[in-house]
Amino acid sequence: MRLSQSLIPTLKETPAEAQIASHRLMLRAGLVRQMSSGIYAWLPAGLRVLARIEQIVREEQNAAGAQELLMPTIQSADLWRESGRYDAYGKEMLRITDRHDRELLFGPTNEEMITAILRDTTKSYRDLPQIPYHIQWKFRDEVRPRFGVLRGREFLMKDAYSFDLDYESALLSYKKMMLAYMRTFQRIGITAIPMRADTGQIGGDLSHEFHILAPTGESGVFYDADFKAGNALSVKYDEAALNQFYQSVTTKYAATDEKHDTEIWATIPDARKREGRGIEVGQIFYFGKKYSESMNYSVIGPDGGKIFPEMGSYGIGVSRLVGAIIEAQHDDAGIIWPDAIAPFRTAILNLRQGDGACDAICESLHAEFGDDCLYDNREERAGAKFAEADLMGHPWQIIVGPRGAAKGEVELKRRASAERFELPVAQAVAMVRG
Repeated sequence: MRLSQSLIPTLKETPAEAQIASHRLMLRAGLVRQMSSGIYAWLPAGLRVLARIEQIVREEQNAAGAQELLMPTIQSADLWRESGRYDAYGKEMLRITDRHDRELLFGPTNEEMITAILRDTTKSYRDLPQIPYHIQWKFRDEVRPRFGVLRGREFLMKDAYSFDLDYESALLSYKKMMLAYMRTFQRIGITAIPMRADTGQIGGDLSHEFHILAPTGESGVFYDADFKAGNALSVKYDEAALNQFYQSVTTKYAATDEKHDTEIWATIPDARKREGRGIEVGQIFYFGKKYSESMNYSVIGPDGGKIFPEMGSYGIGVSRLVGAIIEAQHDDAGIIWPDAIAPFRTAILNLRQGDGACDAICESLHAEFGDDCLYDNREERAGAKFAEADLMGHPWQIIVGPRGAAKGEVELKRRASAERFELPVAQAVAMVRG
């Protein structure tokens, strides 16, 4: 893509409403624009990041055996009355009445709806287990929307739901999702620590939140420095491997402030104690028969009796992840994207527009990388091009100036480390491709 023709409206000045780094940088780098309180339009570069995260999430959910569907954003209030949550949920739920005076709501989550779908489609114990999921926009009417996409009202979320015949199977599904989450975050290029957490509006007595450490995190977190996520990508989804993995990541102390146990904390050596702030990017819940019983969903068991399925739910904040990653990975110059989710893998900076050798090399690089590069072909001074490339956070910058171009060389900059290399064009291409 040529920057001169792109819809990437970068800003030199920081908007007054932006209080934290991710909000400032998302606005300045042209990723989003605020349309109303807590509601954002995702511009082309921002949407590319969302799509890359979404695809990794989707691939790992599929690898865990989950099946994708798509539920509507608008739900019937009657479903929520069945579970007893309609009146209990509070003002965060956006309630709607249609022209026929039917009560509806803009879904903040989908436990009721997916239970109703399974109730209508699965009748026998042979139909379980099931783990359906979808990736969908949701709405929660936050009283104080702030911090950009970290605490917006409309957000993109992956939510999955497990249905099992007994507790042991349900716990295995829970462990599958924990592994899928650790694999997802590892592929994205971040460390997210699973922490024992409060179950809140969802219910149940077993839950883990996944937190990225950042000074601007809303939650206090406490964890043992001996925590090791390991290589989740090498773990298989068989029962023995899942049990071993689950034990390895949950035996070391890690908890949010709501679940912090001072007695256990006191037993951990001081040298290993870590306290800080965390940004929640995902949460998993086991809540048993809370929804299946309240909504009268049962299947016929092998003996002809009724079995109310054991359930769990599993959310990842896809749009929230964008802001959280920027909070954890930025510097004074701008964003530092992990390679896997950057909107463009490389920027091509032409420092002498109109110079025959510079133009030829830039055009060949643009053709080589295609849609995965942003070619800064503007009639702009070099300093401005460097500043915008750093602001937008491209993992690589290929800098083409007349001195190097005359020798068939370019300067290659790695954004994360600021390392620079002077290389022949072919070697630079090979290094960027990895």
